Amino acid sequence: MSRYRRIAANTQGRDLAVGDIHGHFRRLQACLDRVGFDPAVDRLFSVGDLVDRGPHSPEALHWLAQPWFHAVQGNHESLAISHLCGGRVDLAMYRAAGGSWFLDLPADQQEPFVEAFLNLPIALEVDTPEGPVGLLHADSPFSSWAQLRDSLLYDDDPAAREVCQWSRRRLKEGDTVPVEGVRAVLVGHTPVLAVKVLGNVWHLDTGGWSSGCFSLLDLATLQVLSPAPGA
Repeated sequence: MSRYRRIAANTQGRDLAVGDIHGHFRRLQACLDRVGFDPAVDRLFSVGDLVDRGPHSPEALHWLAQPWFHAVQGNHESLAISHLCGGRVDLAMYRAAGGSWFLDLPADQQEPFVEAFLNLPIALEVDTPEGPVGLLHADSPFSSWAQLRDSLLYDDDPAAREVCQWSRRRLKEGDTVPVEGVRAVLVGHTPVLAVKVLGNVWHLDTGGWSSGCFSLLDLATLQVLSPAPGA
């Protein structure tokens, strides 16, 4: 697994980002259809947590196989990895967080998911005409994107990775200190009623997997698209 991955600019279509999906791929597809997403030229970037809670978590493998779909590893993907690879996991918590579909699979059926999840980076950097945009699941442990990149590539500090996948500090404290060296950082992990920007960190999980809607963000314009059902 490359913990940090950079992706060149899209010169043909749009690059959109979405918050946590949590097994609601069909609801997400309907949202993409409403904004005219064209997989021949457009790309979709996910801030992780593809699985658990929703009814179609197994469809994650199909989406990850698409050349237009890119994701970082969220804490729910990390839980699956830890469980199969012998890490410490609170199984009661994991089930309560929607992981029963995975835990109840035989080990040989868990393996393809873990193999795919292991291939996901912790951080993505996507080039845009206005400058690079970063994606993480939860938050950056550093105020410098270059420091985060170097940490993931060379240090592999577990504490830094934990912040990337689990931290809710920025939202709890209302921290508006920007992450330098990148135009915007897109995250999910903590549900918000509407897309919330703190510094240059955009919180995109508006509960499309729950009672809210999926909010799509255009990486080039940083314009939020939140199509209502039936629109």
